[in-house]
Amino acid sequence: MLPPGACPTGWQPGAAVPDANNDRLTQVAGALAALTGAGDAALLLGVSGGPDSMAMLDLIAHCWTGPVSAATVDHGLRPESADEAAMVARYCAKLGVAHATLRPDAPITGSVQSAARAVRYCLLEREAERCGADFIVTAHHADDQFETMLMRLARGSGVDGLAAVRARNGRVIRPLLRLRKTDLERHCADHAIPFVRDPSNANADFDRVRMRAALATFDAVDPLQAVRSAAALADAVDALDWITAREAATAVRLERDGATLTCHDYPAALLRRLVLRCLDHVQPGIAPRGQALGRVIIALQAGGQTMIGDVLCTGGTTWRFVRAPARRPDRSAARATE
Repeated sequence: MLPPGACPTGWQPGAAVPDANNDRLTQVAGALAALTGAGDAALLLGVSGGPDSMAMLDLIAHCWTGPVSAATVDHGLRPESADEAAMVARYCAKLGVAHATLRPDAPITGSVQSAARAVRYCLLEREAERCGADFIVTAHHADDQFETMLMRLARGSGVDGLAAVRARNGRVIRPLLRLRKTDLERHCADHAIPFVRDPSNANADFDRVRMRAALATFDAVDPLQAVRSAAALADAVDALDWITAREAATAVRLERDGATLTCHDYPAALLRRLVLRCLDHVQPGIAPRGQALGRVIIALQAGGQTMIGDVLCTGGTTWRFVRAPARRPDRSAARATE
């Protein structure tokens, strides 16, 4: 990070700082202070080299008083990725920000976007531990939030999904959610900040790219207003989680061999959360959503029995969740292969 009084890259010594830039710096500094609860927390910035993350890097380097470092994840999916990481490293050196290039332990396989995302956050968490960062910072902005909300609306998501990108999720924070992509690109242009464009952002095989194209000429909704709605939904999610924890203290019995829901006369949103707690106790990480969870609750309300994952669920006055007995091997199938 630059020492106090140093001149930001692209700014002429003695020149007035543009008002728009003052606004961005003030907004980002305020968001960081609110999300971290402090003014000097150690930050690790996830910087891909695109205009959004490069603008974030420059803004935070000039507005944050705590330690700042950066990391670029080179997934190895494109020949240019190593050069892009090197470009980020060079700009970090100009700013006085420590930089690390992170690479996966194994090649990315399966669904490329989701697998790459999981690997990226895993590597950033590992680097945060190594460098002593309190928070990991990503460059999600208002347009990302709007796209995510609409994609989840198209899939029939509930309140949790429509809360979309959380401003804070664990130690991952996103201070740019109230800035537009155009603001960040303008910041790069105003201060001659280098950046690259990932060609996958133009690949129509990806849902987000198609949504972005559809929104290119759609101006009936201001993304900044959508961000406010997402924040309100996130508050509602937090309230539901708080109520769930309070009710679970008396209505959920967690035992060595299973879980019991002793009362199920709850509003639907709360009931779903309590059932999820029971399921997760029996099979950690199962997390069914939507119609899959709905079918379980319908069966239990009818007093029946059903399976989901490896959990046997039984309705009645109380609802019982236990690990299903191991399935017996199909001897007839085994004989057929002999």
